[in-house]
Amino acid sequence: MPNIDQVLKTARRVHFIGIGGSGMCPLAEILQTWGYEITGSDNNPGDNIDHLRDLGVKVTLGQTADNIAGAELIVYTAAILPDNPELLAAKGSGIPCFERAALFGALTRRFRNCIAVCGTHGKTTVTSMLTQVLLMAGEDPSAVIGGVLPLIGSHGRAGQSETMVCEACEFNDHYLELSPDVAVILNVDEDHLEYFKNLDNIISSFRKFASLTGRTLIYNGDDANTCAAVAGVEKEKITFGLAPANDYSAVNVTYERGSFAVFDVLHSGEIIAHLKLNIPGAHNVLNALAAFAAARHAGVSIADCEAGIAAFSGAGRRFEIHGTFRGITIADDYAHHPNELEATLTAAMQMGYRTVWAVFQPFTYSRTALLFDDFARVLQIPDRCVMTEIMGSRERNTYNIYTADLAAKIPGSVWFNTFEEVVDYVLANAGAGDLVITLGCGDIYKAAKMMVQKLKAAD
Repeated sequence: MPNIDQVLKTARRVHFIGIGGSGMCPLAEILQTWGYEITGSDNNPGDNIDHLRDLGVKVTLGQTADNIAGAELIVYTAAILPDNPELLAAKGSGIPCFERAALFGALTRRFRNCIAVCGTHGKTTVTSMLTQVLLMAGEDPSAVIGGVLPLIGSHGRAGQSETMVCEACEFNDHYLELSPDVAVILNVDEDHLEYFKNLDNIISSFRKFASLTGRTLIYNGDDANTCAAVAGVEKEKITFGLAPANDYSAVNVTYERGSFAVFDVLHSGEIIAHLKLNIPGAHNVLNALAAFAAARHAGVSIADCEAGIAAFSGAGRRFEIHGTFRGITIADDYAHHPNELEATLTAAMQMGYRTVWAVFQPFTYSRTALLFDDFARVLQIPDRCVMTEIMGSRERNTYNIYTADLAAKIPGSVWFNTFEEVVDYVLANAGAGDLVITLGCGDIYKAAKMMVQKLKAAD
């Protein structure tokens, strides 16, 4: 079978199986802008489906073998189960058929300046922030983002310039398909251990990604694992961090409204910028520094960097405030790893709310089991912890792990099987001045929306 770069030169009709996914939607939008005829299917309606249909893409709800008719290239997401009838038909059709990561990689090779943001934590925030800085500075980048950027109302966009900003995820080494010109490495931590097995393998994977980079590595000089990953990789290197030895460092850090950082940027011994963040948490100091360093490397002026970062209010599902209803503030966050939960919940506890309610949905049995003690520790940070049963996603519960095991380690916590029970419990006990934040990378955001609906109906 020819490789996907060759297929894209001749194929004009591209079909996406699972087109509504956050990783699939922006790729389809870019190809359509380039003149390809796009079709797709998905099992669930949603904002991404509506967005694509508004662009003229034919999307079928429901996945059957008939959907692939007329396609000259078929792209599927890794989330599709192997016995999916549409995927089985695609693989048996003789039509070139590739997983999403392969197409993503081919698209990165079409740009002269592909900036790929990777790291265990913070990818979506930095990709979103960098995209916003470039757009507000008058640039016209293409973008592929793991969350919705409010400025564009989408997971990505098709620009007319030679610059692409994209989120590069290490899950199952998918990012090794990409061909970045500039790589931004935020941090390297233990995650996806069901695949990588140990930290050494994770560091080795990031080293491979760094080696794939065409020109420049922009990385967290404070993070020992990241430094180990880039050691010996012969590229231009730019570091950021809190330590003054970095090329870009944060100094004079203070906080407004409890958790919103304000700081100066030190470069070559000189303060060159003053950054004011509109997203909470100490961890976002490093995220903002990473975006600043990448934007400066891309040629954006200091003034435009300052303005774009100040205007950035977050990406979808990254401490996303839905509003305050009957005095209760409802928020939602994607945090699903103990270090992410610790950063988000620490920020929440500093924001002056009467009571902070963490509503957590553990995601995958392997992560819950392998990082069990860390989950039990960080979920004691909020005033109240409410949990759902573990969302297994692609896994079977071979670890014999249950949310009840976590709850037994977290004093005062409770857990429920259904979102309805969670919502009813929280709303029966939360009061004015409280923050309720749903947490997890599964579908716990639905519980936040249900709370908003119930509180609005009660007014």
